[in-house]
Amino acid sequence: MGVFDRLPPMDHLRSEKMCFVQLIFPAESARLAVTYLGELGLLQFKDLNEDKSPFQRIFVNQVKRCAEMSRKLNYFSDQINKAGVKSSVRPALQPEIDLEELEAKLAEHEHELLEMNTNSGTLQQTYNELLEFKLVLSKAGGILASSHNHATPADRELDEHIYDNEGDEGNGYLLEQGIHQGTSESGVRFVSGIILKSKALAFERMLFRATRGNMFFNQASAGEPVNDPISGEEVEKTVFVVFFSGEQAKAKILRICASFGASCYPVPEEMVKQRQIFREVSARLADLEVTLDAGIQHRNKALESVGSQLWRWTIMVKKEKAVYDTLNMLNFDVTKKCLVGEGWCPIFAKSQIKDVLQRATLHSNSQIGIIFHEMDTTDSPPTYFRTDKFTNAFQEIVDAYGVARYEEANPAVYSVITFPFLFAVMFGDWGHGICLLLGALFLILREKKLSSQKLDSFTEMAFGGRYVILLMALFSIYCGLIYNEFFSVPFHIFGKSAYACRENSCSDAHTAGLLKVRDPYPFGVDPSWRGSRSELPFLNSLKMKMSILMGVSQMNLGILLSYFDAKYHGNVLDIRYQFIPQMIFLNSLFGYLALLILIKWCTGSKSDLYHVMIYMFLDPAGDLGENQLFWGQKELQILLLLLAIVAVPWMLFPKPFILKKLHKERFQGHTYRFLGTSEMDPDSEPDSARARHDDFNFSEVFVHQMIHSIEFVLGAVSNTASYLRLWALSLAHSELSTVFYEKLLLLAWGYDSLIVKLVGLTVFAFATAFILLMMESLSAFLHALRLHWVEFMNKFYHGDGYKFKPFSFALLADEED
Repeated sequence: MGVFDRLPPMDHLRSEKMCFVQLIFPAESARLAVTYLGELGLLQFKDLNEDKSPFQRIFVNQVKRCAEMSRKLNYFSDQINKAGVKSSVRPALQPEIDLEELEAKLAEHEHELLEMNTNSGTLQQTYNELLEFKLVLSKAGGILASSHNHATPADRELDEHIYDNEGDEGNGYLLEQGIHQGTSESGVRFVSGIILKSKALAFERMLFRATRGNMFFNQASAGEPVNDPISGEEVEKTVFVVFFSGEQAKAKILRICASFGASCYPVPEEMVKQRQIFREVSARLADLEVTLDAGIQHRNKALESVGSQLWRWTIMVKKEKAVYDTLNMLNFDVTKKCLVGEGWCPIFAKSQIKDVLQRATLHSNSQIGIIFHEMDTTDSPPTYFRTDKFTNAFQEIVDAYGVARYEEANPAVYSVITFPFLFAVMFGDWGHGICLLLGALFLILREKKLSSQKLDSFTEMAFGGRYVILLMALFSIYCGLIYNEFFSVPFHIFGKSAYACRENSCSDAHTAGLLKVRDPYPFGVDPSWRGSRSELPFLNSLKMKMSILMGVSQMNLGILLSYFDAKYHGNVLDIRYQFIPQMIFLNSLFGYLALLILIKWCTGSKSDLYHVMIYMFLDPAGDLGENQLFWGQKELQILLLLLAIVAVPWMLFPKPFILKKLHKERFQGHTYRFLGTSEMDPDSEPDSARARHDDFNFSEVFVHQMIHSIEFVLGAVSNTASYLRLWALSLAHSELSTVFYEKLLLLAWGYDSLIVKLVGLTVFAFATAFILLMMESLSAFLHALRLHWVEFMNKFYHGDGYKFKPFSFALLADEED
């Protein structure tokens, strides 16, 4: 293993080295120092006040102020969205203001906006009531005229145009004077109003029951939607007139109207008074429309003024609140003059943090500097990988399974290539790959514009993984060229086929087969396999064996990474009693199978590998016969079988007993050179942590090791079989693509009608886009994800760490976007 020790270090294979630090801030420079640290974004503070509620912390009043300002800003944002006013996402630079000025300005804007909303609401309610009154006058006037036979059916409704042409006969403003509900000469009285159309039937029934039938109910549709005064939504309403007799009936009817939410309006019986009131109502409606329009314009201008600075103010308040939330994580020292904080930072950032703290001391005119020094701790450090826009999506895929332990091997380094490649093995078609490539290039070329826009969840997910899609597309084109499939159609791209027909007509090509006439096709699958009688057996055999080779290779890579992890952390027990037996067991069985596949491909042998592997267990000493691929194969199989059997107890027994022995020697005071392990490393920890090792439970350690060993043995079989999904999905994708091509496109192209051809082409395009490019790509993506999370990463990856979450203003801006 000395060759591995000479390899150069990989930057992204291990998380950044972290250190636990303590900071002592003078009270006068604490806020400015924390602000500068937020701009740097490389220090994760530890909460020293976990036992305190938010209301018991030092800067609770400042947090409340910021929360109140955030509430006002959210209110402004809601009002801007409701009004449909466009606000600038990145406003022009404005003079800087401090928090006190901003607080006063926000209070002033909120008071002004609330006052405008109150006035607008009052005017809108008055307008709605007058509009309802106008409709009641129009419809109820027709009903009253009809009841007295004073008008023909064509004149039963008052027309606004007719009323506007009537002259003022000096009757005064009857609307201001008030009109009481009418009483006819016969003593019959009436109540008129308007009600929701959906309630009209129940309203009529209730009136009938309450008056015991001593009323007459007449109704007419309002004719246009009306804004409901309560909900503010446009609803269908019905104008009604109820005729009755007696004060008791009137009281009952008015109570029922109130309970049903009906609005009652006075309508006089005389046509002259009706016309006079109608003109007054129409005039007031016109005035209110002008007033409402002017109020809306004034309100929109105020909202535009606020909206132009809303993003900047929001970020400013968020930053200020984040600063005080962070200050609340600190504690006063015994003198009550300094704030003490603790946290994690990468080692490379120590010099930057010191520069920032020194700058904060100067800018705050503090006479005392900020103290920054490292501390020892028993806590596990957070995990921090420096990523860019290319590697971030791959790191997120790994972190979705579990965040790496501190300085644990990072699977994302290898997943950058293996993940899109395994996807392409299942999705291999260079026509479909080109479609994916165009989509990825569109997202990449427009990333600046798209990053500044609000996207829906699906588009945002695709945009975040644009470089993953790019690599998946490139590898899909590569695998498609190997499979020689372009929307399931083969092409002679790299030369002529190695096969030819037996006769000129090629009538027996699908029955008797083809003849090999030249050297093999130079790259990928020969196009002549397409449509031949042996196409499916050949491609199945090729893809199945290829899946096993890829699976064994990736699982070996996972076990090899466990060696690098154990070597890096000095865990000699893990190397001797975990890595070595695991490599022996896996490669004695499935590594040997991969070797047989390669030998069979190279020699052209017709031996049955199923038979070889089955009888390797059932009859190890039996004669291989025609299934023998090389000299000494039987002896090698017996040796590999014995090694696999030995590897199981090698994994199971030694490690727990050695751990027990080391534990016993330690507490008997014996001196020894401790062999490190991932389960136990007591000498590397301070005395304060020794209590964790005092209660060593051998049975628990043994059961854990037994479970781990059984899981690996069974997983070696199931995981190898799981890689056959590469073959299954590749076959399914190819067959589905063939069905769409032959049964949609070719079938439609066989007709002479242009319409049928266009319909067939359209259906083929939609089937390709939605089924093959979307559903099949999602299926291949999920299966590639499964192969990485389970089959690959479970060989070495613990994934029980926690992310490094620094105090950073940049994260606040990203959340706001």
